[in-house]
Amino acid sequence: MARTSLLHRSKQQPLAALGIVLLVIFLVCALFAPWLAPYDPARLDLTGRLMGPSAAHWFGTDELGRDILSRTIYGARISMIVAVSVVGLSLAVGIVAGCLSGFYGGVTDTILNIYVTNAFMSLPGILLAIAFVAFMGPGLFNVILALAISGWVGYARLVRGQVMAVKEREFVEAARALGASDLRVLCRHILPNIVQPLIVQGAIGMAGAVLAEATLSFLGLGVPPPAASWGSMLNDARSHLFDSPHLVFFPAMAVMLCVLSFNFIGDALRDYLDPRTKMETGI
Repeated sequence: MARTSLLHRSKQQPLAALGIVLLVIFLVCALFAPWLAPYDPARLDLTGRLMGPSAAHWFGTDELGRDILSRTIYGARISMIVAVSVVGLSLAVGIVAGCLSGFYGGVTDTILNIYVTNAFMSLPGILLAIAFVAFMGPGLFNVILALAISGWVGYARLVRGQVMAVKEREFVEAARALGASDLRVLCRHILPNIVQPLIVQGAIGMAGAVLAEATLSFLGLGVPPPAASWGSMLNDARSHLFDSPHLVFFPAMAVMLCVLSFNFIGDALRDYLDPRTKMETGI
């Protein structure tokens, strides 16, 4: 019965099923990269540089003779770490700021929502991240911190609006009448009722984090070499775009498919968690 229901839903939302399959593939590559990669991603072989796809090197080799398949597999590890870490950190900051702003209102809301949030939103997120990494130096931790600093604002705005809508509901008023503290009201009654849009926003935010990390690495502000990153692979391939296009094709496809998988899953979650969509599809 469960298998029939799962098959029915996958037929209704084929893009969601495709997104889940792609995400599972990237997660497997990230978790088991040392066992899946046929070569050491940092191993140099100058005698075999710029080789096209072959039986020995399925994705070919780069200008230093490194295996592109191995580097693409290891690149999934960096992208997954960045996606999960950035969204987790941004969500944590956004939930705290949004709850304080939406629950208490008044001066707290004015300071957090009008001044702090608008100040961050007035600056393009990617430019803020570039400035931060350029000042602190490249590295995985600095990339995660830079993207979280520029990405928490959207979650804070979302949480604020949801909290303001839920805090006036009857069950919240009943909890207050029974003497529940503000922290208990927030944690036990408000947050569980606003988690659905946060899940959807988090899934889509992971796609943005993967793309932003690739952008920073392409600009030389991401994870320093010899670590394999899809963005740095694209940067290295710029000078061989026409004579060795496979250097660009495989990491670019990896970025595109990873971003698409998160977007497909985010769209499917939004449709699944929307009661109106459930009624229309009969779920």
